[in-house]
Amino acid sequence: MSNTRLDQILKMLETHPSDPFLHYATALEYEKLEQYERAIEILEKLLLTQSEYLPTYYKTGQLHELVGNSERAIELYLEGKKLARIQKDFKTEGELSEALMLLDVFDE
Repeated sequence: MSNTRLDQILKMLETHPSDPFLHYATALEYEKLEQYERAIEILEKLLLTQSEYLPTYYKTGQLHELVGNSERAIELYLEGKKLARIQKDFKTEGELSEALMLLDVFDE
């Protein structure tokens, strides 16, 4: 096995399979490799299993935009914005609002 960052993260996942950050980091590495569908698959699964992990919404939305699925991106940005309010994470709420504005979606 080579000693790439992805390999290291995958090895850590074997020990800590429920760590949301490790799944998120894995998806980021696949994004760097331009394996966007694989990155989306990992993040969508993370949304199902650990929906409270807020960073997932923005990144998954970005990737959906990248592959031409703006409708799903909008859904994710809206869901993430609601969660950000609940978690009182105003910085992330603002980032998600900006992403929506760039897609000409104005809520509230």
